[in-house]
Amino acid sequence: MTGGFGCIGSWAAMQLIEAGHEVAILDLKRDTHRLDLLLEPGQIDRIGFIAGDVTEPSVVKTAAERFGATELLHLAALQVPLCRADPIKGAMVNVVGTLAVFEAARALKGQVNRVVFASSAAVHGPAEPGGAPLGDEVRLAPMTHYGAFKVCNELNAKVYWLDHGITSIALRPWTVYGVGRDFGMTSEPTKAIKAVAAGRDYAISYGGLQDLQYVGDVAATFVRALDAPFEGADAFNVRGDVVSIEAFVSALEAVVPEAIGRVSHGSNQLPIAPSLDDARLQERLGPLPRTSLEQGIGETYRRFAALREQGRLDLSDL
Repeated sequence: MTGGFGCIGSWAAMQLIEAGHEVAILDLKRDTHRLDLLLEPGQIDRIGFIAGDVTEPSVVKTAAERFGATELLHLAALQVPLCRADPIKGAMVNVVGTLAVFEAARALKGQVNRVVFASSAAVHGPAEPGGAPLGDEVRLAPMTHYGAFKVCNELNAKVYWLDHGITSIALRPWTVYGVGRDFGMTSEPTKAIKAVAAGRDYAISYGGLQDLQYVGDVAATFVRALDAPFEGADAFNVRGDVVSIEAFVSALEAVVPEAIGRVSHGSNQLPIAPSLDDARLQERLGPLPRTSLEQGIGETYRRFAALREQGRLDLSDL
């Protein structure tokens, strides 16, 4: 795995370890602070760690070869704010890093069965007139460097299939929420839940509609993509609960009465179509888990509250 110490990566690592798989993470440094929230120390010790830079093709190949990896799960990426601030660095990690993973798969074709990687709903621009759910194959129209880099990765993945027969699946999450989501443009709903668990107020800086996806479900979808029967190269939308930020706040207040009056929000719609059609994903990889918004909020709040009681709730991102 790359990006295995991130939010989705930590949850995917947990699910893979609990299912009895061997897991190794390639990253610049070993940083288990998110894994520490999910796994026992003995479980974390079962995860291999290989120090290296994902933008170096030889490093990625050596890591995959050394570990004997049969599937490559590529989640490493710089998020929207960092790509906006430094597009060149963003392209190095998000585009060149993805090419390095595919080059490793090409060099180790007899060993590596497929690449599964994180694209993003950011490949889509704003909603089209009428607001109907957008399909996987509509014209992509990103409005951020981050989204443009993800489009590039999807197109390169198709070329690797055409030129080298490398099977790959790209998944396009939207607003992923849950324990461990502490950075990125759409991390604010999670931060709102954390703030309530800490007894604080929180202001979500935007409004409008979002597709809220529980991190456990998203991680399970990536894990499913690793071994589901599939050949070719394709990208799939991921869908959760499409609701307004106002409705999210209302759901939070209904599930956690302590939240009443504590969370406010702005009004600006983020420039990504909020409603995406996941019919093709469900057809090819499903049925996939879908935790209701109320269940996901409740689970996230309980985890944060337990961490608070243990004195382990990190509030540095609030």
